[in-house]
Amino acid sequence: MSSATTVEVLYHAHHNWLTGWLRRKLGCPDSAADLAQDTFIRVLTARETPQIIEPRAFLTTIAKRVLFNHYRRQDLERAYLDALAQMPEIVAPSEEDRAIILQTLMELDQLLDGLPRLVKRAFLLAQVDGLTYPQIAAELGISIATVKRHLNKAAMRCYFAL
Repeated sequence: MSSATTVEVLYHAHHNWLTGWLRRKLGCPDSAADLAQDTFIRVLTARETPQIIEPRAFLTTIAKRVLFNHYRRQDLERAYLDALAQMPEIVAPSEEDRAIILQTLMELDQLLDGLPRLVKRAFLLAQVDGLTYPQIAAELGISIATVKRHLNKAAMRCYFAL
């Protein structure tokens, strides 16, 4: 059986159950439907379709990851909107620019996922806030050599992701 056929069978047998499970977690049927679709897209686009012995446990594991990313995106969006609210209206970006910036922030967050917190923080201080190595070192309470290592690690992650 091909992987597409396996996913199709899995979808037909468990989509309604997964959507209900997500609806109970989220309290929103529309978001639950979207995240159920995202879950099956992850299964479909996986490099290899694993041998699935317990389909609901398998889908729950993937759905939890999708749900975690959903909450992370919400937190990022909330933080971005809070930062925008503090800006003077005259320098606030347009709605189109806001959407582009938010999408870029989400992609950057996903790109840096898995790096230690201090590495991410150093990278953001350099790239977003434009701080120098000594300023980052002072902000994070680390040495300049450590700042260089952190920025190198983050840069390598970005380079190899491309």
